Amino acid sequence: MKESTPETHKKEAKKSFSFALITISTSRYEKYGDSVSPEEAEDLSGKAMKELLEAAGNNVSFYRLVPDEKNSLLDAISAALDSSADIVITSGGTGLAPKDLTIESVVPLFEKEIPGFGELFRYKSLEEIGTSVILTRASAGVMKGKAVFCLPGSPNAVKLALSEIIMPEAGHIVRHVKE
Repeated sequence: MKESTPETHKKEAKKSFSFALITISTSRYEKYGDSVSPEEAEDLSGKAMKELLEAAGNNVSFYRLVPDEKNSLLDAISAALDSSADIVITSGGTGLAPKDLTIESVVPLFEKEIPGFGELFRYKSLEEIGTSVILTRASAGVMKGKAVFCLPGSPNAVKLALSEIIMPEAGHIVRHVKE
């Protein structure tokens, strides 16, 4: 049986990547400020992402903790896009509260959206959190030749997104956004 195009692309893609992680949390930022690592900021989601990525042979080349504030978030995104990272992941600020500004700040900057990411993330989250999935606005897109994923801030959400969606598709995604 002939392989499908996605299977062929995955086989031909590189297997490890450099990631930029941005955690959006005003309360954590007020307590820890400009932390240089998720461990220093007691950032459980950031730590979970870093551990999963590194255990799979990837590199975390950039980490930033920022408050739920548009300019701070956009500055961090800009720095991450200018870094050596292949993929940028934000966690936090995707909910419905007035202070949740990640989607309003980042999505308008996407050169291309990846709507299937949010759809698949919510589908996979359904078993874990039930119909509460309607509250997440997880999203992804492409900016400056890099994939950008906006995830909820919970450790379980980032573990699910990385383990079941982002890491399995990273090679395929990076290959296409760099074409």
